[in-house]
Amino acid sequence: MWIFTPSSFLSIVDKGGDGSTLLIRARREGEIEAHFPEVVVETTPRNDYLYRARIDRERVAQTMAEIIRKLHHPNYKAAIKGPDLHDSCMEVWDVMYRYQNRHRKQ
Repeated sequence: MWIFTPSSFLSIVDKGGDGSTLLIRARREGEIEAHFPEVVVETTPRNDYLYRARIDRERVAQTMAEIIRKLHHPNYKAAIKGPDLHDSCMEVWDVMYRYQNRHRKQ
């Protein structure tokens, strides 16, 4: 699952482990810690996501719920912090807009 917040992009997967944890991955340093300050983040230069941490599944669910409870912006694109993340999110937005149009019922 990909999660875009106003300050981060996270990939959350159930990869290995016993099912009680999830693997949280990020492309930029500090994005995992911004939401999970207590975790140790591993740098993995040979993987496609440079940063990753295994986190308790319930902790991830609680954090995602808290992000939603604190959501007050009427427009996600306007809430994105930092020009680099904003520009990258706009590229994703554009790709998904084109996806929508390809699947639009006439």
